[in-house]
Amino acid sequence: MTRIVEAADRDALAHLLAGEVAAVLEKAIRGRDRATLAVPGGTTPAAFLTALGGHALDWGAVAVTLTDERCVRADHPRSNRRLLDETLFAGPARAARFVALDNAQALSAILPLDACVLGMGEDAHIASLFPGADRLDEALSPDCGAAALRLQAPGAPEARITLTAPVLTGAGRCFLLIHGAEKRAALDRAVAAAGPADAPVRLVLDAPSPATVYWAP
Repeated sequence: MTRIVEAADRDALAHLLAGEVAAVLEKAIRGRDRATLAVPGGTTPAAFLTALGGHALDWGAVAVTLTDERCVRADHPRSNRRLLDETLFAGPARAARFVALDNAQALSAILPLDACVLGMGEDAHIASLFPGADRLDEALSPDCGAAALRLQAPGAPEARITLTAPVLTGAGRCFLLIHGAEKRAALDRAVAAAGPADAPVRLVLDAPSPATVYWAP
């Protein structure tokens, strides 16, 4: 059974999720003096990222990566890294260490993730695991040997790089952040789908530690 946390509006949801993620990071820091976090790009998570970045954590002990990125310059308008600079890293969280997805050695060194926050498209994609992507089967495999893979999504103007199944399902806590009736309906369709190849979000919904869904209208 998928656990769904609801809030009356998107701002309230952003602060609710930010508090939950901050608590996960704080617990990890207390336990082993460091914490690791992966966050999404796109438009949905901006308020959440800003709220999380304002929490008074020992951000210098936190390593942050992205769940996926478009293969564009860091200052490009479509860059998820740019979004982090404008939201998460605009407050105290600027002291965190950013780890790029294309830095395989540094990325592997921060795994497993303590917390992973994902968005979802109306096609049920998460990160850049799109239905019909050219390397989707490889990225969804539990035996995938790469923490991140470069792939091409159908109709996308640029290549993408994405975290793979072992990283996403291996996170200590996984959260799915979605807004609106259309995304809620897409989630319902995904739950009824045959599996992750048709609805990649099923990867984290069916994981040993299933993702908790955070939704607001």
